[in-house]
Amino acid sequence: MKKGKFLKGALAVLLALSVTACTNTTQNATLSNSLSYDDAVTELNSFVKKIDPTTVQARLDVDMSDASVADSLADIDTFDMVLEGTGEINIEIAAPSELSGSSYPDEWLVAVGQKFNKAGYTVDGKSVSVSIRKISSGETLTYITSGGYQPDLYIPSNDMWGEMLSANGVKTTKLTDRLAGNTAGILMSKDVYDTYSAKYGEVTVKGVLEAANAGDLVFAYTNPYTSATGMNILCSMLYAFDNTNPLSASSVDQLVQYQNNAPTAAYTTSILKDSAAKGIIDAMVMEEQTYINNAELKNYVYTPAGVRHDHPVYAFGWTDDNEMEVAKQFVDFCLSKESQDMATERGFNLHEDYVSENYGMTGADYLSAQKVWKTNKNGSRPTVAVFVTDVSGSMNGTRIKSLKESLLNTMQYIDSSSYIGLVSYSDKVYINLPIAQFDNKQRAYFSGAVKDLELGGQTATYDAVLVGMKMLIDAKKDIPDANMMLFVLSDGAQNAGYELKRITPIVGGLGISVYTIGYEMDESDKKDLQTLSEVNEAVCIDADSADIVNELRNLFNVNM
Repeated sequence: MKKGKFLKGALAVLLALSVTACTNTTQNATLSNSLSYDDAVTELNSFVKKIDPTTVQARLDVDMSDASVADSLADIDTFDMVLEGTGEINIEIAAPSELSGSSYPDEWLVAVGQKFNKAGYTVDGKSVSVSIRKISSGETLTYITSGGYQPDLYIPSNDMWGEMLSANGVKTTKLTDRLAGNTAGILMSKDVYDTYSAKYGEVTVKGVLEAANAGDLVFAYTNPYTSATGMNILCSMLYAFDNTNPLSASSVDQLVQYQNNAPTAAYTTSILKDSAAKGIIDAMVMEEQTYINNAELKNYVYTPAGVRHDHPVYAFGWTDDNEMEVAKQFVDFCLSKESQDMATERGFNLHEDYVSENYGMTGADYLSAQKVWKTNKNGSRPTVAVFVTDVSGSMNGTRIKSLKESLLNTMQYIDSSSYIGLVSYSDKVYINLPIAQFDNKQRAYFSGAVKDLELGGQTATYDAVLVGMKMLIDAKKDIPDANMMLFVLSDGAQNAGYELKRITPIVGGLGISVYTIGYEMDESDKKDLQTLSEVNEAVCIDADSADIVNELRNLFNVNM
């Protein structure tokens, strides 16, 4: 095995890997104190006039180099190794969270791996074992195709990812079509299901899209770049739009129209679940095994859709003969009656009669579908975003270095149709880059502004938030249908300028979602960032300098 190194309004429902959902108990009080939109704008203008931000002349970075996907990948060890084998011949397995969790019922593969490692298997007289890394199907694909990671076995949730690997030129050998049976599908609350069924009949992706377009329900799905369920349902949507050619101009046009009023793709299934509990969405995607094991979803109705999620197993051209023999031993061990009984106990191997939908798509088509989604995920609405960056003294060292590198490396995921601005703050607030379309010139200005960020002073976080929101509101005059967002990157609690409780009525009244990224913060420091993100249903990401590049890459893929 070889290793390498390597962020809508109130309907926004996000999603990635170590996202901390904002679930602070202050939310209801915060929202109830929101101003009207007009009053919020009036107060915003008054506050920003008092803050009096300084505009800094941005430098055009003529030496800006193009970042590669590999540059935006954190070290593979940011993904947990949930089982470490100690055999003389040890193979590493990349497996998704429903198989590689730390506790029942999502630890089936780990539990089986532990039994296998103790069973005394040998190859050519040498002891053997398996190690298991917890990493999503999509992330594994990204790491392998970028040259940053080479596991010995890949167990994605469904076949689509193996076909995408092959389309990327990666030689694979499928050891089994199915390791643990599962399906993906659509989940509706019982009330919504009854109302839907009375009008539309059986639950299908086509029917759900029709109901969503008619305003009868709000449907949300997960990020198709990382989530197997999200990727599955995306292709099912495209197929529903045009079953003769899911990538046709007609299909893409219908996707654009749907996305004009759809929620942003979610980071994780847990974010979808939280949003459903708040009444923000009515229907969502989910794997059956997750649904079966979640008591909070007992009043929901599950309907399988798309392709099956049977967890095929792939080996690679770099897997040598002895490692391949261990791989085959382990697959056989997983397929034994005892192991399959363990899987069934954990909610796998249900809906055995469900047959995968045939999209008529190849691995290359799946890769094209991702690109189509990336380009059209916001419908016909452009994204306008301001990055608010903490440059107080405590950001010194690895934190500011990581912040700069991650923003520069992940610029490649921001579409040129977006409009981007940059604000920095310590005890004072600076407009480092006014909002403009993110063409090559604005990219060069953004690169220069990020590289020239300077540290020092205290932490006036909420002064900077107000300045960023003023920039967005002003931009809305020229781009009224824009999808507006604010991203705040900070390492500590506010200790200068306006306090959080003073600005939340303004934030709530403006309706702009604020996505916050906390660098190496303790629980007390994160509380305010979580509360800020809660106001308009965004998320707060708990990151460190090691994995911030992954967090931003996935966040930008979903939103930008």
